[in-house]
Amino acid sequence: MRILVVGSGGREHTIVWKLKQSQRVTEIYCAPGNGGIEEIATCVPISPTDIDGLIHFAKEQKIDLTVVGPEAPLLAGIVDRFEEQGLKIFGPKKAAARIEGSKRFAKELMQKYQIPTASFQAFTDPEEAKAYVRSHGAPIVIKADGLAAGKGVVVAQTVERAEQAIVEAMETRVFGDAGKEIVIEECLFGQEVSLMAFVDGQTIKPMVIAQDHKPVFDGDQGPNTGGMGAYSPVPQISQAVVDKAIEQILFPIAEAFHQEGIQYKGVLYAGLMITQEGPKVIEFNARFGDPETQVVLPRLKSDLLEVILAVVDGKLAEMEIEWSDEAAVCVVMAAGGYPGSYQTGHEITGIPKNDEKQIIFHAGTKLVDGKLVTAGGRVLGVTAIDKDIPKAQQKAYQMVQQISFPDAHYRKDIANKALN
Repeated sequence: MRILVVGSGGREHTIVWKLKQSQRVTEIYCAPGNGGIEEIATCVPISPTDIDGLIHFAKEQKIDLTVVGPEAPLLAGIVDRFEEQGLKIFGPKKAAARIEGSKRFAKELMQKYQIPTASFQAFTDPEEAKAYVRSHGAPIVIKADGLAAGKGVVVAQTVERAEQAIVEAMETRVFGDAGKEIVIEECLFGQEVSLMAFVDGQTIKPMVIAQDHKPVFDGDQGPNTGGMGAYSPVPQISQAVVDKAIEQILFPIAEAFHQEGIQYKGVLYAGLMITQEGPKVIEFNARFGDPETQVVLPRLKSDLLEVILAVVDGKLAEMEIEWSDEAAVCVVMAAGGYPGSYQTGHEITGIPKNDEKQIIFHAGTKLVDGKLVTAGGRVLGVTAIDKDIPKAQQKAYQMVQQISFPDAHYRKDIANKALN
């Protein structure tokens, strides 16, 4: 089969890497891809949101299946458009992708179907939002309603910081139109976990859980990022808690879509807080998480292509999905200054060779005159697989030590929560 993967990050590199292991794959293209993906697939210079260009390419190259990585094309309706053209594609349609595209839509859906989440209020007027914060106090969570590349959330420890976050989102528009409406939520306490699932409209097959590290600095300090690293499994979270989340969150949200007349096909991502009252939803995403994919897909023993085709064809119930008992740890190496402004174009050296147990997933890289250079905020996802978390963590950091580029920044405590 001829496959097209849409996107250019570490998640897409992981998807391409995993699909390449399938016996049925003959050719993989990635639009636009990155410096690492270029080593294992053919990269084509088409933007993920250039849907006309992607349709033209898929027809011209007789692509059998398109797999969408990032959220922006999903919310732009890429799946609807491809299906209208009779092209096979993996991902939720525009109406279903709203679960990620609008925090308000997601919260109201959860409220209607009694899915456990933080109490909330949505605002279009900054003054009303500030008054709400003053009456409720801190800590409190301010979220831009729309897409903000994982950076549109501020957990404000003081009322002043909350008001500043409201001004940034609604008045100075640091997230563009994504911040014209905001959602203010109570602050939940506990450990965060990411629970992803394959969904084909009827059937849900959960993946193994992972834990992401959002803040940029060690000890969960500093501003939120797209994710500074992840690990799987999460030994401190019991299977009973995971089962409860599947029962009280995943199955009900799938039923909610069904009741609303929306067919959900693709990957559904639930970002959860494990509170003292049990798991509660922080957010839903309509695609694979990044960097969680870099630790979840290496643990998938089944053929990813077969799983994706089962989802697309509505035959997921017939599929037995197998997972490895091994552990995976991914440390993100980022550009200095990320998630704020940062420089690109720095040469990257010392990347160790990939093998089955150590894989460098490229996120923000490109090849220029045969040299690999930085081309984004998150540059590499250094991933190690071993029999347990301590061994995988040790191996990942040994690999990080070998790699260098100017101003490289990474957290030194990825997966520490699993060790304590």
